[in-house]
Amino acid sequence: MILYRLRCTKGHEFDSWFKDGKTYERQEKRSLIGCPACGSSKVARAPMAPRIGKGGKPAEPPAEAPVEATPAAAPDPQMAALARAMPKEMRETLLKLREQVEKNLEPVGEKFAEEARKIHYGESDKRGIYGQTTDEEAEALAEEGIEFGRLPWIPRGN
Repeated sequence: MILYRLRCTKGHEFDSWFKDGKTYERQEKRSLIGCPACGSSKVARAPMAPRIGKGGKPAEPPAEAPVEATPAAAPDPQMAALARAMPKEMRETLLKLREQVEKNLEPVGEKFAEEARKIHYGESDKRGIYGQTTDEEAEALAEEGIEFGRLPWIPRGN
């Protein structure tokens, strides 16, 4: 896992975890990385100082975040650990974003890729949706030119 400091074209900086450098490059090339402050998908790596551990095992970051994931019945412990470690302002912003998604979009669960295709190809009414999809499905959607966003779906509460 690698942590990158990223900056969008509007100057917002944020940190994001990736499996490796190639994963970042692939997602950046396909505009799959979005700024949590403004939603811009035009991001680039920002300068950052290296982190040197002092021993002990740090909490592992989650694997790639699900595409606009729906809330799980049981909270993801890795996502909960990441949420506790993030700055308060970022956590509050992501919780507000989650609230807006749940309030304004239709939940489609694991049928996200299927529904996104139907909307894109005019087989279903245009509407805002959110749900879950695998990394492979997300990659296929991007290759088809279907626009979507990926959100870190952090748990509510403490």
